[in-house]
Amino acid sequence: MEKKRIVVALGGNALGKTAAEQREIVRESAKPIVDLIEQGHEVVLTHGNGPQVGIIKLAFDSSDLPEMPFPECGAMSQGYIGYNLQQAVRDELNSRGIFRPVVSLVTQSIVDKNDPAFKNPTKPVGLFYSKEKADEIAAETGWVFMEDAGRGYRRVVPSPIPQEIVESDVIPPLLEAGVIVINTGGGGIPVMRVGDQLVGVDAVIDKDFGALCEADQIDADILVILTEVDKVAINFNKPNEKWLDDCTVDEMKQYLKEGHFSAGSMLPKVEACIAFAEKDPKRMSLITSLEKAGDGIKGLTGTRIRL
Repeated sequence: MEKKRIVVALGGNALGKTAAEQREIVRESAKPIVDLIEQGHEVVLTHGNGPQVGIIKLAFDSSDLPEMPFPECGAMSQGYIGYNLQQAVRDELNSRGIFRPVVSLVTQSIVDKNDPAFKNPTKPVGLFYSKEKADEIAAETGWVFMEDAGRGYRRVVPSPIPQEIVESDVIPPLLEAGVIVINTGGGGIPVMRVGDQLVGVDAVIDKDFGALCEADQIDADILVILTEVDKVAINFNKPNEKWLDDCTVDEMKQYLKEGHFSAGSMLPKVEACIAFAEKDPKRMSLITSLEKAGDGIKGLTGTRIRL
């Protein structure tokens, strides 16, 4: 198979609810990622941090420690998730006799101060709660909660679209040197330009749009967004449910218009994949499960989107 530059986006919900659980999960997650590396591809791994950054923030808010802003909480989540991932990927590589460096980068994403997301918080973070518990926490803290795809209620914060990954220029030289790179965790730490400085913002970037921004800037061939199912469906959970295989950008845009994908779940994944694929006919976007990522790149499964 021809060597490809691949950006893989791993969901934060797929990493578990505790540090111990995450350590166990990433050991299994590393295997299909290393399969791609073993096939000769250049791999950049990004990840979500919604549950993790929410838990970090809640831990500080529930203690007697000084308040910890969201940007710093995002940086912490990048650090410990990246640590677990780089260790798991490195160990899996070594077990196969492949000796390659793996690094995690603390990464910033520039956002626009006029992004409408700041007036309409929608990004779920932290744990799932019943409506009663969410209402209780909201009354105590002033936080905003929303129902999340039938799974319970979660706190929501602004989710601006990333305009630029600040550190992306260092990625291609690392890849060309054989390094496996983990970065843009949680979509990147949201920052704004204020004069000549970068200033952190209380927000969380959607990891799918962070992965899109990263893939654009490093001119990736394939954007892989991992989810809990092998393929995307239209008319999901209805008698006329249909699972999608190879789709054009125009077809996916039509499905978007028809309202097949729910916000906070499949919608941002589809939107990011469309935006990536429509810019260049050489590009492919893939939505599939972690276990099927390798087969999806070979064209055997997953929902593949091309211009």
